[in-house]
Amino acid sequence: MEAHTNAEWVKRAESIFTPNYKPAPIVLTHGEGVYVFDEEGRRYLDLVSGIAVSALGHGHPALVAAIASQAQKLIHTSNLYYNEPSIRLGGRLVTHSGLERVFFCNSGAEANEAAIKIARRFHFDRGDKERVEIITFEHGFHGRTMGALAATAQPKYHEGFEPLPRGFRYESYGDVARLEAAAGPKTAAIMLEPLQGEGGVRPAPKGFLKEVRRIADQVGALVIMDEVQTGLGRTGKLFCHQHEGVRPDVLTLAKGIGGGLPLGAMLTTQRIGASLVVGTHATTFGGNPVATAAGNVVLDALESPGFLQQITEVGEQLRRGLAEIGRRHGAFTEVRGQGLLIGAELAPSVSAEAKVLVDHCRRHDVLAHVAGPRVLRLAPPLILDSARAEEGLVAIEAAVSDALAAR
Repeated sequence: MEAHTNAEWVKRAESIFTPNYKPAPIVLTHGEGVYVFDEEGRRYLDLVSGIAVSALGHGHPALVAAIASQAQKLIHTSNLYYNEPSIRLGGRLVTHSGLERVFFCNSGAEANEAAIKIARRFHFDRGDKERVEIITFEHGFHGRTMGALAATAQPKYHEGFEPLPRGFRYESYGDVARLEAAAGPKTAAIMLEPLQGEGGVRPAPKGFLKEVRRIADQVGALVIMDEVQTGLGRTGKLFCHQHEGVRPDVLTLAKGIGGGLPLGAMLTTQRIGASLVVGTHATTFGGNPVATAAGNVVLDALESPGFLQQITEVGEQLRRGLAEIGRRHGAFTEVRGQGLLIGAELAPSVSAEAKVLVDHCRRHDVLAHVAGPRVLRLAPPLILDSARAEEGLVAIEAAVSDALAAR
């Protein structure tokens, strides 16, 4: 018998899947713009976008058309051969980033693995075999594969998976003096998010990225900018580091780049990229023609007049609205973020855990997420407009009222 309710599908899923996720008890079937619908026909305003992935929302006509057209022509080639959509997308990323070489993969963790490997290989190729240390930062997040996990300075993610790869050193995000003391002749790279996402939506202190660049240059290390969550327009510029006018040596992207399809990228300079000679790194699916065709549509949107400005304006509207809700109800101790990546830290009076407020939001037909135990995270589709943002704020305020009443 075919399941037809959320509960029936959830029960079936729980009998099949490994228990490493705890999804909301709804089964999404389709989406339209900034809305998604569940198995029972209930509509939700999507302020998560698949964790900052569905940049153009759901069912975007140009995106759907490009995916369908490419799927009819050629779905997969592997990297034994070239394909046109990946060459076109790679060239556009080079132009926009100011970097010169691209490696395509399938996810943020894979992009960060490539970044870690190229940093070490670059110094190895220059005879500096002792320069293997990667400095990362507390509360950062770089993925869950073993190298990316070792780079993630959050012990809760490490438990049960030791021994992790060696050579990672964790420092305090924003602490210039501590970073300067830590960096030295063994430092291969300094790796960081310009705005920490999973760590609570925490922007780098003003000027910190420039100090990272200065210190890296001082000791001969590379700067790896992890823009898996913040890149491709999420913060109101094409890349978050552009807010500070800093150029990294290595840039990693994923999430929104494919508009919903699995796609990641590592960008670097010609000089550094030369270290990935044949046989040093690979991926079967990276640069997939369907995924990169989708990526070209995402870039089309980002390049269109006024698109990035709307992200900035709607993001400011959401932050102001959340701050007002916080003041009216004593709900949030701080609202922070850039563009359409926003974190609101819960006051103890609302709930001990942000996921409780997420559940209340869902009951008011809004999908939100967490960024750590006490931060409500919003990362909506980049096409979110002012009217839909206001709709979301009204629902979030109702959810806050419910959470307060439940306490």
